[in-house]
Amino acid sequence: MDYSALARAVHVMAVVIWIGGVSMVTTVTLPAIRRAELGADRLRAFHAFERRFVWQARAAVLLTGLSGLYMVWRFQLWDRFQLLQFWWMHAMICLWLLFAALLFVVEPLILHHHFARLARVDPERAFARLHRAHWIMLALSCVTVLAAVAGAHGG
Repeated sequence: MDYSALARAVHVMAVVIWIGGVSMVTTVTLPAIRRAELGADRLRAFHAFERRFVWQARAAVLLTGLSGLYMVWRFQLWDRFQLLQFWWMHAMICLWLLFAALLFVVEPLILHHHFARLARVDPERAFARLHRAHWIMLALSCVTVLAAVAGAHGG
């Protein structure tokens, strides 16, 4: 049985959830938290959202990686990684590695504690840094998605 259509569908769905979540957090959630629209305790408001979304983000990133790896294997696309014209495939993998490292290693082991400590001392600075980092990640994500879709369709 050929699972390539299912792999593509899972890949697109997972990317939509993943990058859509980054967009929602960046453009809606963090601004509302920074302006204390969700209560005076910004750290508590942030953790309420993070707790609910982090597992969705991790699952989406994991599904994106597995489905992408399956498609590279199934269609024998390994040689594309040697060609500069397929730079968008490198961009997808770099973005995936960045998010996987952040979600599975850096955030739970390092950033969570550091951010909580800074948010208690200087919440404005902490949320400004967090918001800026999310804008950077969203920009990288959008460029990568645009390049990957254009590249996959002959652009």
